[in-house]
Amino acid sequence: MLTTIEHDLSQLFGHAFEANDLSFDFGATVRCSRPELGDFQCNGSMAAAKQGAGNPFVTAEKVVSSLPENELIKNVEVVRPGFINIFINEDYLATKLVSFAADTSFGTAEDLSDKKVMIDFGGPNVAKSMHVGHLRTAIIGDSLQRIFRFKGYNVVSDAHLGDWGTQMGMLIEGLKKRQPELPYFDSNFTGPYPEESPVTIQDLETIYPEESGLCKTDDEAAEKARKATLELQNGREGYLALWRHFVSVSIATLKRDYGELGVTFDLWKGESDADPFIPVILKELEEKNISIKDQGALIVPIVDDAGEKVMPPLILRKSDGAVMYGTTDLATLYERVYEDKADTVLYVVDGRQQQHFKQVFAAADLMNMNQETLYEHTYFGTVNGKDGKPFKTRTGGVMKLHDLIQMAKDEARKKLAASNFGVDFDEAEKEEIAHKVAISTLKFADLRNFRIKDYIFDLEKFSEFEGKTGPYLLMQVARIKSILRKAKEINAEPGALQPTSDNERGLTFKLLEFTAAMDKTIEKRAPHFLCEHLYNLAQEFSSFYQKQHILKEVDQDKRTSLLKLSSICLNQLEMGLELLGIETLERM
Repeated sequence: MLTTIEHDLSQLFGHAFEANDLSFDFGATVRCSRPELGDFQCNGSMAAAKQGAGNPFVTAEKVVSSLPENELIKNVEVVRPGFINIFINEDYLATKLVSFAADTSFGTAEDLSDKKVMIDFGGPNVAKSMHVGHLRTAIIGDSLQRIFRFKGYNVVSDAHLGDWGTQMGMLIEGLKKRQPELPYFDSNFTGPYPEESPVTIQDLETIYPEESGLCKTDDEAAEKARKATLELQNGREGYLALWRHFVSVSIATLKRDYGELGVTFDLWKGESDADPFIPVILKELEEKNISIKDQGALIVPIVDDAGEKVMPPLILRKSDGAVMYGTTDLATLYERVYEDKADTVLYVVDGRQQQHFKQVFAAADLMNMNQETLYEHTYFGTVNGKDGKPFKTRTGGVMKLHDLIQMAKDEARKKLAASNFGVDFDEAEKEEIAHKVAISTLKFADLRNFRIKDYIFDLEKFSEFEGKTGPYLLMQVARIKSILRKAKEINAEPGALQPTSDNERGLTFKLLEFTAAMDKTIEKRAPHFLCEHLYNLAQEFSSFYQKQHILKEVDQDKRTSLLKLSSICLNQLEMGLELLGIETLERM
């Protein structure tokens, strides 16, 4: 098993502290923030002093004198009042990097295939185009599924469509008014129903808002929609056949938009798939006296150990018999726990749904689902415009996701032309570059922020080729590929590593921080840790490149070492960007 330098050092110093009758834990080491003082630092003597170990400087000297002979440390300095500064041996550093680079996951992956992680993200609704509000769940959820799968988990992602609510009744009634002659509305029709859909996504997008608006002001229309929904859920054949068309047409459009983002799902299940489990959970909740009747409705009170209400109850069924959204979510969780046998379920959903998930999870806890599975609301903040309010179109409407992607492509084309990138390329390659730059712009701009934070969407700023942006990282990858291509033209190949100069060492240490960045990303379900590492790595390479004239290096051994370091850096950048869902370019 590959171990990090921090681990190896902490083991050495931990045993040295133990040799002085002090806790092994005092041996923990960290990267030194000032490279001129050392590569790593151990501050355990200071912590030991607070627990009565005496003078920290004396303790540090004793600990250093207790270190065994090793190939890891080049030099150690004890600095008052008790810091231990550590310099790493170059040969050990090179060997460590080569061993990590030889591993396809750079020392990150484990065999966790027996641990099933289900990730619920996307959550689009049938009959509605995705809008900018769907951007974060798609980008964050997809990155997390890639990262968890890369780590070695058995990952299953689910789009979890909104396909079973009152909006279905609205669509049925809306279409009935427009095309009453269709066989789906004839209760005497015995089938078979047409295989071709009677509606397009454009039809659905017209019908739904009209019917939704009507139902808000017209009680009769609302009652018809409610009744149609109930008949659908009770299995009326014509309505089920029509509903299948609604879902099929919607999924085709959703796959187009997700495809442009490079986002995929293992499952395209919907709320409807949880329907068979609703009677099961309602029965269990009743038998365990968890649910109660309240003014005709069926609810689960959410109380603390003292019986005090801590939040509004989870409403399972309204007084008119209608099943609520929370009931469907609880049934879905039940399916994932007991049918899918998930060890962990992550819900990558907007932070404004926090109370909803607290209610659902509280009910699940009362049913002891938490004895089987960890379920978690992996929530995120909103995408805001420059005015600090949720991002809209210029006319104040909700921007469709497809339109946002096109805007990003237009901005990418403009930036590429202004920078004179790819002027001699054919149109097909220019379009490929513009597409990848656009997607990198959208994804990195989102993922670089801690997911729970809101952020201001600034397309012009995020699409720059300088600064902490996706296009900047793509440019650095293309630069390294160009260096390696030119090296091949002069018969120069990557060879043995000899990281001796300060900037070579700096790049080597940065590469070896990948594992820690990945561990934090998984622990916090927060891809911004990986983004930060990749950006810092790209900057470190840029500094290295400016100081080392790689292709002009006359010492052949030195040149092959520099090329090897560049090659490893390229592999890690491409690996990390792929985990963010960002495709790289061969050239720009």
